[in-house]
Amino acid sequence: MSFFFRAAYLLGFKPWDSGVPPPELVSVVEGPERLRPGKALDVGCGTGTNCIYMAQHGWDAAGVDFVPRAIAQARRKAAAAGASPRFVVGDVTRLTEVGVGAGYGLLLDLGCFHSIGDARRDAYVDGVTQVAKQGATMLMFGMVRRGEAGRVGPRGIARGEVAQRFASGWEIVSEDAGGPMFGNDTAWYRLRRR
Repeated sequence: MSFFFRAAYLLGFKPWDSGVPPPELVSVVEGPERLRPGKALDVGCGTGTNCIYMAQHGWDAAGVDFVPRAIAQARRKAAAAGASPRFVVGDVTRLTEVGVGAGYGLLLDLGCFHSIGDARRDAYVDGVTQVAKQGATMLMFGMVRRGEAGRVGPRGIARGEVAQRFASGWEIVSEDAGGPMFGNDTAWYRLRRR
């Protein structure tokens, strides 16, 4: 998938980048039960749409992505918007090594975890667990794995996988079905750091 994402940004093909924050994020930032602004981390931030949005709403926002071209675009977009989130080029499965810091009260993953190979997913979970403060909220969106036959797009998340992989440091607050994407089922997960 690494080559795919680098090539996609090079060619300008990024259907995952809608340019607007998802309603699930807007709800926790501006909704009736909004979270108090603090530190926010967008894991796999792409061109920074959600980091910019969070920064514009009082969050000390940071984003990390392994594609330098995406981070360069994010920095340009932030400057044009007059926002000042921090962007880091780095591997999301090595969060404690890339310099994002710790103490995050809100973490967002808009389709990153579902693209990571199975062998690196535990490292991802360890990293987000270490950088999140106790009581933190994590919003995660991903494609749900149906099987291998006819699958299009990222590897996906197996049914029950989020509960199993995040069991040691997180509790699932909600799991909601999302709409179909590229012929695959999707889901939104809201987790709370213990």
